[in-house]
Amino acid sequence: MSETTIKRVTGLLIIEAVNSNPNGNPDQESDPRVRGNGQGEISPVSFKRKLRDLVELTEGPVFQTVTKDLPDVPDGYQFGILESRGRDREAIKKEMEQRQPKRKKGTKEEIEFDQSVFLDCPFVKKYWDARLFGNTFLEEGGSKGFIKTGIVQVSMGLSVATVRIQRHTNTNKAGVQEGKNQGMAPLAYRVVEHGVYVMPFYINPSFAHKSGCKPCDVELFKQLIPYAYDHTRSAIRPDVRIRHAWWMEHKNSLGSCPDYLLIDALTPKRKGGDPLMPSSTWGDYDDDAAVLPDELKQKVTCMDLMAQ
Repeated sequence: MSETTIKRVTGLLIIEAVNSNPNGNPDQESDPRVRGNGQGEISPVSFKRKLRDLVELTEGPVFQTVTKDLPDVPDGYQFGILESRGRDREAIKKEMEQRQPKRKKGTKEEIEFDQSVFLDCPFVKKYWDARLFGNTFLEEGGSKGFIKTGIVQVSMGLSVATVRIQRHTNTNKAGVQEGKNQGMAPLAYRVVEHGVYVMPFYINPSFAHKSGCKPCDVELFKQLIPYAYDHTRSAIRPDVRIRHAWWMEHKNSLGSCPDYLLIDALTPKRKGGDPLMPSSTWGDYDDDAAVLPDELKQKVTCMDLMAQ
């Protein structure tokens, strides 16, 4: 597949959390993730899980809607999820054996990799997330392990300002723990009062021919983004909003301008004297200042997926 078939993209999600826990930290009793300086975090794994869950809901309205007009889905290509919850790792290993490089005759060290066989194997055609994000399961190749890299990389989401966390006791009519704290789960309700997070992502067409990723895979990713939080709400995450989902296509596959210039220009600015002071509403940010300068507008095609 030509590298120019899939465009190079710089993306930026502006995510607002209101009385919600956008990403709990299992190492801190599911507290919202926070850095040492008080800035909140949303992990890339957390966001990608939302997209995987929507794709797994094949009978749901999101998947049914966004897959209607996907461009040129190759024969045999499916939109399965490799890293689904509760997968049998042994079953995965057996599937992976279908795509392993073959040893050259007469040697134990060198590996012969037939790319055409790899791209045509059932494993590649079956799993959308493996083609797009890569495969984080360790694969064996000769005496070494290797991890396949996908064309989409999502960065850590970091809040513009520091965040304030509220911790309350959950109450329940029935006892939570027999004989102790009947009807209560002390400090189990942990939420960010308000926070605005910036999460960049990148699409690198250079790896498309290695992962088997096709334009239809990228289009599905693009169409899913606006629904990532609205259609995956939970009791602890009832109000997380994507304010903007900037999708910036470069004029060429090598990149027509540095990514950081685009990200810096579209990052909301905190109003007031202290830029790190926790916010209470979206109005605490100067969203009107988040625009691309004219010199950058000429180098990329920019759209807000939330405004489509």
